[in-house]
Amino acid sequence: MCVATGIEIISRPSQLKDIKGRKIGILCHHASVDSRLNHTKDILYGLLKKDIKCLFSPQHGLYAEKQDNMIPSNDCIDKDTGLLVFSLYGDNLCPDDHALSMIDTIIIDLQDVGTRVYTYIWTMFLAMKEAEKKGIEIIVLDRPNPVGGEKVEGHIILRDYFSFVGMAPIPMRHGLTIGELALYFKGAFFPSLSLKVIKMEGWKRWMYFDDTNLPWVMPSPNMPTLDAAIVYSGQVMLEGANISEGRGTTRPFEIFGAPYLNALDEIAAQMKKDGALSGVRLRKLQFEPVFNKWAGITCRGFQAHILNRQNFCPYFFTLSFIASVMRVEGENFSFIPPPYEYVYDKLPFDV
Repeated sequence: MCVATGIEIISRPSQLKDIKGRKIGILCHHASVDSRLNHTKDILYGLLKKDIKCLFSPQHGLYAEKQDNMIPSNDCIDKDTGLLVFSLYGDNLCPDDHALSMIDTIIIDLQDVGTRVYTYIWTMFLAMKEAEKKGIEIIVLDRPNPVGGEKVEGHIILRDYFSFVGMAPIPMRHGLTIGELALYFKGAFFPSLSLKVIKMEGWKRWMYFDDTNLPWVMPSPNMPTLDAAIVYSGQVMLEGANISEGRGTTRPFEIFGAPYLNALDEIAAQMKKDGALSGVRLRKLQFEPVFNKWAGITCRGFQAHILNRQNFCPYFFTLSFIASVMRVEGENFSFIPPPYEYVYDKLPFDV
């Protein structure tokens, strides 16, 4: 093993002794696994038993069974442990008083993908906010940023556009691990919060996920591969337009297009002129999404094949693609209206 994540570290006897006897809730999802694919909830429940009082689940549910955006999860019972699972995506986006009354510590183990609009970091943000109010300690088990920690891209979200896909002024591709984000959130927003980050061993900023020797588990249903994560910090913007971002296909975010895209060569030529095709090759294709935008309708578009990760700039790539579509197919292109991730008064593209 090249990299040891936070769950590997906290499971050691020297670390475990510091949390024994506490009343613990665990915020996790189905990608919260160790290097042998053992789940964090099962590891910690096996080691601490009665100290684990409940679980919390983010978007898509504890088992990633909810496919799309704005599909809420309900509270449930985890059949493996018998623990109550409080959903933090639906009626509640943050832990309520009842859940917090059961615990004095929240252990957070979530696999992020390095993009500002990926909601798991904001579920952590809201848990930190409520924990500070109640005097509850947060322990974050750090995990790799799958797309590395050296490159940063995108605009800083403006305060007037803060939402559940951006509650702090960070860029689209933020270049931080979830533990580093927690430290930033504490310093900038929650100075009185008791926070501990269990750091990784062996992780270097230059590493992409496949450099870590850790197993890839889909962090969400439409994040099947590392390549999807690499393009995501740009391609996620297509969620705000009448262009399929590939949801409903087997390669979401890598595959994209729309029925009205006829001048694909011209679009690609415009992107090349912009300088947006560095490190990536576009392959023309047709596809039919089985759900989401343009479901059951043949779309014409591209698959993005990443040739050089260091040269590829996903945010610029997608902005250039959208601009090129507007130049070439402007009469057919449109931004989609709200709602989007519980925002009802602003365009999804703007947030």
